[in-house]
Amino acid sequence: MTQHGFSLIELLMGLAIGAIVLLLVNPAFATLRESNQRDLAAQSLLDGIRNARSLAITRNQSVVIHGINGDWSQGWRIIVDISGKGSADSSNPLLAERASDAKVPIVGNRSVSRYVRFSSLGQPLMPGRAFQAGTLHICSTHEPVSQRQVVLAATGRVRLSSKSAEQALCQKAKNVRSNERATLSASRT
Repeated sequence: MTQHGFSLIELLMGLAIGAIVLLLVNPAFATLRESNQRDLAAQSLLDGIRNARSLAITRNQSVVIHGINGDWSQGWRIIVDISGKGSADSSNPLLAERASDAKVPIVGNRSVSRYVRFSSLGQPLMPGRAFQAGTLHICSTHEPVSQRQVVLAATGRVRLSSKSAEQALCQKAKNVRSNERATLSASRT
């Protein structure tokens, strides 16, 4: 009589081999997924800043792009800055919004840490009419390394850079996030 099917031992061996393969592949897949999320966040931010500049020029008005709740990691909003107070004035009209749930840490140096304001000519300007230029770093979630950078020049030109380098701002962002978690868990108890 010929055998049709598998024995219990053969099935268990197949499952064990499959489980081992999944354990080996899972870290590589997680790294790939994180890299893709960083790339998407960087491209979204780059497109948002370019869009804000274009809107400022076409509307002939000051336009501000700012991080949601002051945090670029949560996404961004583009508003018309009628009052000159930027995101502090909730009556400024909202033009576009892009929320992010990817939890990719994004931090900027001092001049672009919270917002970028474009004049009606498309120039990035601080409230005191000084030129605004800086770098937004898209950081790794596990180490203080800037994987991608959105660089804003004083002329308004925006570019994407992918130099992987250690960045102190990324470490500060990681510390702030871990302190927020500690505060949240302490408040629940």
